[in-house]
Amino acid sequence: MWSKESSILCFLFLVLAILVGGSSQEPQLGSARVVFQTNYGDIEFGFFPDVAPKTVDHIFKLVRLGCYNTNHFFRIDRGFVAQVADVVGGRSAPMNEKQREEAVKMVVGEFSDLEHVRGILSMGSGEVFENYENAQRGYSDPNSASSSFSILLGDAPHLDAKYAIFGRVTKGDETLKKLEDLPTRREGIFVMPTERITILSSYFYDTKMETCEHEKSTLKRRLAASVVEIERQNEMLPVIQ
Repeated sequence: MWSKESSILCFLFLVLAILVGGSSQEPQLGSARVVFQTNYGDIEFGFFPDVAPKTVDHIFKLVRLGCYNTNHFFRIDRGFVAQVADVVGGRSAPMNEKQREEAVKMVVGEFSDLEHVRGILSMGSGEVFENYENAQRGYSDPNSASSSFSILLGDAPHLDAKYAIFGRVTKGDETLKKLEDLPTRREGIFVMPTERITILSSYFYDTKMETCEHEKSTLKRRLAASVVEIERQNEMLPVIQ
């Protein structure tokens, strides 16, 4: 038989295990979803507004302004990252004044204890290099995040707490697998695709609104069915003279 002290210790260890396990869980995604339509398929992702609110606000605003349209993935490193180019130099279409105003902004590094695993969205940093030599050395200013970000294609623990995680892919892993299979070339520190992977267009939607519309549609059908049933019941009632 266990002693009272052993039972208490066992209980405390169990509580501690639950607390530790709960703290490492992935944060909840916000209701917004963004879809990048590429020439190899769609990639959908959501945001972690509680983890990196300033980053999420900035990236989502760029999406709403259409800044990522005609941009591209300049880096495809199998098992590591697929990186979206900075929109200022990566788009094939010119930017209007509002787009450029937001695109040149930088956000502070909102680092967290989340882990860099496949599907995670992580901000780039040091996109705006003083010169080519700094870029080749991998120069990185923690507060230089702008519009370039990476989609993790594998686990990369060496990036943890060094790059701001702000979301994750929700649909489109099959598209990421297609990108990983494309031929690449090495250019300095980057592994780059030999052909342009274009973000043809992008759009966004709100899962709460979609749920709301579904519920409204369901309610309308139920109300219509109720009206039909009431009319049927009324027809069956005896006529009172």
